[in-house]
Formats: sequence, structure tokens, C-alpha cells
Amino acid sequence: MANTSDTSTTTAPAASEEAARNANRSTTPGSEGFKEYIGSGWAERSEALPAARAQASFAAARRERVSREFRGIRLIIPAGGMKQRANDTDYPFRAHSAFAHLTGWGSDSEPGAVLVFEPNGDTHTATVYFRERAGRDSEEFYANTSIGEFWIGPRPSLPHVAADLAIETRGIEAFDRVLASVDTSTLVVREADPALTERIDHARIRYAAEEALSTNAADAPFSLEVNGEHEPDAELARVLSELRLVKDEFEVAEMRAAIAATQRGFSEVIEELPRITAEVRGERVIEGVFATRARLDGNDVGYGSIAAAGPHATILHWTRNDGPVVPGDLVLLDAGVELDSYYTADITRTFPVNGRFSEVQRLVYEAVLEAADAAFAIVRPGVVFREVHAAAMQVIARRTAEWGFLPVSAEESLQPEHQFHRRYMVHGTSHHLGLDVHDCAQARRSMYMDGVLEPGMVFTIEPGLYFQPDDLTVPAEFRGIGVRIEDDILVTADGAENLSAAIPRTADDVEAWVRGRR
Repeated sequence: MANTSDTSTTTAPAASEEAARNANRSTTPGSEGFKEYIGSGWAERSEALPAARAQASFAAARRERVSREFRGIRLIIPAGGMKQRANDTDYPFRAHSAFAHLTGWGSDSEPGAVLVFEPNGDTHTATVYFRERAGRDSEEFYANTSIGEFWIGPRPSLPHVAADLAIETRGIEAFDRVLASVDTSTLVVREADPALTERIDHARIRYAAEEALSTNAADAPFSLEVNGEHEPDAELARVLSELRLVKDEFEVAEMRAAIAATQRGFSEVIEELPRITAEVRGERVIEGVFATRARLDGNDVGYGSIAAAGPHATILHWTRNDGPVVPGDLVLLDAGVELDSYYTADITRTFPVNGRFSEVQRLVYEAVLEAADAAFAIVRPGVVFREVHAAAMQVIARRTAEWGFLPVSAEESLQPEHQFHRRYMVHGTSHHLGLDVHDCAQARRSMYMDGVLEPGMVFTIEPGLYFQPDDLTVPAEFRGIGVRIEDDILVTADGAENLSAAIPRTADDVEAWVRGRR
């Protein structure tokens, strides 16, 4: 149907774009009589304003830290807009993680919203701009399939969001005044909303040109790019990533809740093994069972679930999930529930379909478990993050050398110029975890891989061994076996806590889990 909404500033599809998608099938009534009739006869809305959500005070503290880093500089953090899936259908909306972190607005956030830090002396005034609900006397109410209340339900009001998030709010049309004030120092999270970033880039260039003309400095143009990107914008992205390296009290509680929901999802997969093995594409059943739990307990899965059975378990990012689940094989399930706050778990368990490891499967499994436990054993404040990976690799190198798979000794293989054991585990052992499954990705190496562990950090430990079906460097009985064990780890004041330890990990416990739940 044609979209006849206004075209004021927003990252939702423009009215003309929406109309073009559906022009050949539009039947929306356009008479004045219909407009008058559909806009009348509605009960009065009464809205009791909510108390501020639990995350609001934590988000405010995060904004204060950002404000101190960028005194006197306007900052623009978009939530992002809808992304087209096919013709007039879009992917489910998910706000950019930096926006969610700094506002506390998660799965109920509005597409096209923008957080602005406006300089105010030595601090900033933070405001969320978004398109609030339209009146029932507007065409948008019934004719706009992207944002009309008839189509997607009522949107929140400005006062409601202001109370809920404990932050100032304004209508999206007022954001035009922000754009008019953009100068060369204004910073934006570039990846969040490419269309809006382009408008800000043009505004910065225009401001620089006007400044150059007014000062007769036309020979000193403003450049947006340094090494392919706008360097100050990259600095903003870096700061916002590093802000998430250490989780606050609210975030740790959300991680615990996401992991508990993920544990329920894993257990439900085990319960459904009879149905899973009966289907030709049993991996799809695993995916669906877990996705159901994710939608019941949270917003969605935190990433595309890997439900890899048999030789598919040797493919690190197997997300097609279209194979059978056969007794005698292993299943590698890598999945996590993302809560409505967007915090996600990331857990992997590998289990035998028939409830018992074969001799070789158990040998591989226990080597991976040994590597995971060795990595966990060194985690404590003061340890360098990359040392966690190194601890796991020592076990992987030793075991593959003992089995005769390496052309050199374990000690030689661990040298940087060799690394032969990495043939069987090419990925890293750990990554930070939080709002993104690979969280804090734009942090500096000195703060991430070479960073020092602090209490409140949350990351994965996930060693594995993967023997491809056609790998002639290993005996035939090893080929087609893939094992990964992944847990979510919290650094504490004096050590570490395995947040996902309640999900069975040892070979004996996994066997009992599968046999018992079935």
C-alpha cells in the first residue's frame, strides 16, 4: 500500500520509497470522507508515566564518562534504521549497541532514534530524538506501513520515554536543528546509520567551506578521511567500545540472566533429541527449539545458532543447519539467548547423540576440556588477556603432538614460526562478550588482546579441535570429529567465575545429561 507520511528527518524509509515498493497494489482509501471517519471515534488515551527502568541510572553514569572524554564536542550516536530484507519487508529492528549502552533502550527502542550529546560548558546535555506516535487524525496513522499505528502498533510518546529512560527527549523533526549546528568537531558513530552519517559529513564539509571563505583560508580544506576513515569519528567508536570492557553491576546481572536462559534452551534441545533424530534436517529442529526459548525469554538469539552434527561440527561457522542428526555422531551446539536489553550469552556444548562418546570422541573431548580448564585456571586480575589463549594452546599442541599429528614437537610447534597445531584449531580462545557477541571490537589492541584483566570483564573461553573429513594428517577414526567447549567467564576481585558452569561440561556429566533428559 502507498505510504503517504511526511518526510521529516528520520532514518525510516521515506514516504516516496515506501510508496514505490507497493504502488502496483495500493488500495489505501484516499477520500476526505474516509480520512475524517477513520480519524474520529477513538477513546481518549490516558498514559501513566512509568518509573525509570533499572538500567537508567547505569546508562546515565556511562554518559557522564563519555562526556568527560569529549568536553566541548557534539556527539551523535544513532540507533540506526530498518534494513530491507525483501521488497516491502524489513529485518527485525535492533538498535546499535552503542546507542543501547548509553540510553538503556533495548528491544523496545524506536528505529531512527538518535542520541545527541550537546556541549554545555564542561559537560553535555544528552537528548534522545525520535519519531513519537502520530495523532489518529493523521494519514500516517493508517497509511504508513513502516510507522503507522494500524500497521505496527502504537509508538511511545516523548514524555513516556523521557520518564522511562530518565533522559530528555525531543521529536525527530527537532533533529534538523542539530544538523544545522554541525561543525567540523562534531563526531558521529559512523556505522550506526550510514544515511545519517552521510548527511553529517556533508554538513561538516559545508561548515568547513564557509569557515574557510570567511577567513580567506580556502587553501586549507577540511578532510574527512585519514587512512580511509574519519579519524576523530574512529576515536569516538574506540572510546565507546572500551567503555564496555568492564561491565557494571546491571550488565553482570543481565549476563547471568542471558546465560540462565541459554541453559534452558540447551536442556530443551536435549529433551527433543527423539524428534530431532527423526527429521531429515534435524539440525533445523535444534535451531528452532533453541530459537523458541530465545524468543520466550529474551529478544532473539544473540547470533546465528550453530547446530552442527557429525562432520558439520568441523566447520567453525556452520549456520546452514540443514543436515541430519545421526546416533553415533556428535552435535556441536553454539548458541546464546539475547535478552530484551540486548545482552547475550555465547555458549557451546558438544554432546553424543546417543548419549555415549566413542573412545576416540571421548579422547578428543577430554583434550578440549583440558585446554578450557587450563585457560580458566590462569584467569585473575592482572593477567594479560592473550595469555588465556596461550594457556589453551599449550594443551592443544601437547595433545596433538602426543597423538602423532604434528611434524615437530609440541614445544617447537608453539614457536611463532611454526604453529602447526593451529591446523586443528585456527580460531582464538577468547573474545569479550556483552551487548555484542564479539563485544568491544573497536577497542585498541593494547586494551583488548594486550589488555590487562580487570574485575567485571566478561569473555569466552572456547577451545576446540576440528578434524576435517578429508584431513590425511590424522588417522581415519579422527576424521569428521569436531569438538568445542565454550563458557562465559567473569573476572572477579580475586580470580574468575565460570558463569555457565551449570551446563554439563565433563564427558561423564554430558553423557548423563543426554541419557537422563531423553
